[in-house]
Amino acid sequence: MFASLTLSTMAVSHVQTRGFAVADLMTLARLAFVARSQRRHLGRLDSTRLADLGLTAAQAQTEAKRAFWDVPTNWRR
Repeated sequence: MFASLTLSTMAVSHVQTRGFAVADLMTLARLAFVARSQRRHLGRLDSTRLADLGLTAAQAQTEAKRAFWDVPTNWRR
């Protein structure tokens, strides 16, 4: 009986851990989608709007070319 209780506890903890992993994966996917969208829009801004943001065209293009999964660390909290 002890072995069954231990195995069932391990199974429940495994399912709970996997549930959190799926939630984390969904959060990262959402953040990646948002980053991709924002970077695409940044790459389309004209020089006047970039100047308002304090960016040069080269800086904007560098940011726009970053990989969609490369999000700022503070977004992952």
